[in-house]
Amino acid sequence: LSPCVVRVGNMPLARDLLNPSPEDERRKCKLKRLVQQPKSFFMDVKCPGCYKITTVFSHAQTVVLCVGCSTVFVPDDQTKDGRRVRTVP
Repeated sequence: LSPCVVRVGNMPLARDLLNPSPEDERRKCKLKRLVQQPKSFFMDVKCPGCYKITTVFSHAQTVVLCVGCSTVFVPDDQTKDGRRVRTVP
């Protein structure tokens, strides 16, 4: 039971709009949140070949190469959170 919803039986009576639950905020569009913020981020990826760290944008549309050994980093679309990056030899 969420603390921001008052219920009688199975029907919600009131909803606290100033203190929404974190799961409600996650579901909303980035512009309709209480505090607007983007869903994209930068992540550091360590190359499995040369162990150098490369900064990659989470929603990158182009192929990113490793600085040291030119390994191709491809964003993995199969993961739910999108934080994994697979390498192509």
